[in-house]
Amino acid sequence: MTNTDNPNNNPGKDNPKGKTPPKVSLISRTMTKVQDWANYFWTGIWKETTDSTKVRLLKVANLSIRSFMDRDLQSRSMSLTYSTVLAIVPAFALLLAIGKGFGLQDLLEQQLYQNFPAQKQVIGYGLKFVDSYLKEASQGMFVGIGILFLLWTLISLLSYIESAFNMIWDVKHDRTLYQKVTDYIAICLMVPVLMICSSGVSIFMSATVQDNMHFAFLTPFLNIALECSPLVLAWLAFSLSFCLIPNTKVQFKYAMVSGAICAIVFQILQMLFVNGQIYVSKYNAIYGSFAFLPLLLIWLQLSWLILLFGCVLTYSLQNVFAFNFLGDLTKMSENYERKVTIVLTAAIVYRFRNSKPPLTRTQLSFYYDIPIRVVSRICEMLYKAKIVNYIMMADDKIGIAPAMETGDLSVGELLRRLDAVGDSNFIPRFSIVYRPVLDKIDAWLSDSYKSMDSYLIKDIHLPEDADKEKVVNATPKPFLETDDADEAPVNSDL
Repeated sequence: MTNTDNPNNNPGKDNPKGKTPPKVSLISRTMTKVQDWANYFWTGIWKETTDSTKVRLLKVANLSIRSFMDRDLQSRSMSLTYSTVLAIVPAFALLLAIGKGFGLQDLLEQQLYQNFPAQKQVIGYGLKFVDSYLKEASQGMFVGIGILFLLWTLISLLSYIESAFNMIWDVKHDRTLYQKVTDYIAICLMVPVLMICSSGVSIFMSATVQDNMHFAFLTPFLNIALECSPLVLAWLAFSLSFCLIPNTKVQFKYAMVSGAICAIVFQILQMLFVNGQIYVSKYNAIYGSFAFLPLLLIWLQLSWLILLFGCVLTYSLQNVFAFNFLGDLTKMSENYERKVTIVLTAAIVYRFRNSKPPLTRTQLSFYYDIPIRVVSRICEMLYKAKIVNYIMMADDKIGIAPAMETGDLSVGELLRRLDAVGDSNFIPRFSIVYRPVLDKIDAWLSDSYKSMDSYLIKDIHLPEDADKEKVVNATPKPFLETDDADEAPVNSDL
């Protein structure tokens, strides 16, 4: 027998017992594992059906990163930085004007220096501008104009913050002008009062404990509490911002979690800027007396990024179980979105015609396994097409119900109404120059709609899930700890 006849000497596909393949290097194995983990984290995690702490944390992290990247928060933070620079002097002026009314201007200035130790030079410049601003604003005709400009600057900044938060929460409608004026003025008036009260409480507690021998044993604990007070106040401020600014219902427990994380990161940022003041001399060599400007802009943008990320984290914590996607929702094809729209409309019509209570957007997302962002977008389109309406239910939730007679609603009529949503005929001379072509396109579309008019929405049968039906009808609703907190009255009439 020759060597070629011996199967042991012919390694390859037909000889699995041939020569052993070369060993894979440690770097290759590590890279493979890292790639597998990355694929699992980015897409595989959404296939998990278990509700373990690990899966929940990974989904929250995944959703936070997706939301942070999709919404271009870097550009938002730059815009907010620009708006903040415009509003710094009016904001300081309002703080000190209210402080003067209470006779506590010096205390407020001290609080500003304590809360923003990395920007002492900026605060000093700002206070000089404020003194000039208040002197001019208190004379002659400029009194009314100055007050209006001051309020407009602050309201526009807060309005832009609300717009950024609403964009993160997929809320399509901001507050009304009346709500903005009343809510924002209340915030502007409450902030200096709270700063004064917090300082007063700290001074009172410190003086009471130190002067009273009976409470001397509390001094170490009081010192710790006073040292932690900036962190606690930042935690409370972030939490209230995440809960109150978006024009939607946010559960405070999720805002508290995000607020704690953001407060810690913000304090670390403060420490880095305070301890990094040694490098200011290098900026002085380049920028001279304007050295504080780049540091201020960097600090402001990072601070806004922290705030926006905290809003994204709150959104992710509250809505993580309403997300069940594997792809990029921004790249969804028109054909696929049309199919989802027909299914979602059939679901709304079916529940109405069978005398079942209407579902909210979160419940529709949960019941029919459609991502909440897709549900929100489609419901808004159906609302604009006057196919559905938002109704206030007994538990103060916003349900989705038909806004028209459903017995004759066909697939063709649905698509005809959806195609009519939005502006048209706004390109000059377009309809004149291309009239023959446009007439043909209209005829083709009309024939397509007519061919689908025989298929009624009510005749589309969707699979039912008895377990999910029990969950959405449970009181209190145990599914999705969000409990429809993402629902916002998108109709100003509600």
